[in-house]
Amino acid sequence: MAELEPFTDSAERDRSRWSRRRTVSVSCTIVRVLCGLFATVLAAWIVLVFGEANPANGVAEFVRGFAAGVSLGFDDLFTPDDAKFRVLLNSGLAAIVWLGIGSLATMLIRRFALHGPGES
Repeated sequence: MAELEPFTDSAERDRSRWSRRRTVSVSCTIVRVLCGLFATVLAAWIVLVFGEANPANGVAEFVRGFAAGVSLGFDDLFTPDDAKFRVLLNSGLAAIVWLGIGSLATMLIRRFALHGPGES
């Protein structure tokens, strides 16, 4: 007759799995929130440019600086003559890339962290 595992080993393994899942969930949430924040700031910058916001305003300055910091180097990728269209293309592409990075990162974190050795 096969020997059954003691209850404490099973409970400890369940706690360990739950802890791992919780850590992965929190990590994925943090990644999603940060990437979403970056994409939102880029979208806000587009709205401010199209709405012709006062560039000397503190909010507009903050958003412009933040957007420049998270633009992933897309600032001058497209150079159409119209400045608004340039911001739309470059910042819009950067926002889409940030959303893709967030999705890809969370997928990889879940795949590699939850399906490690001993997991099925």
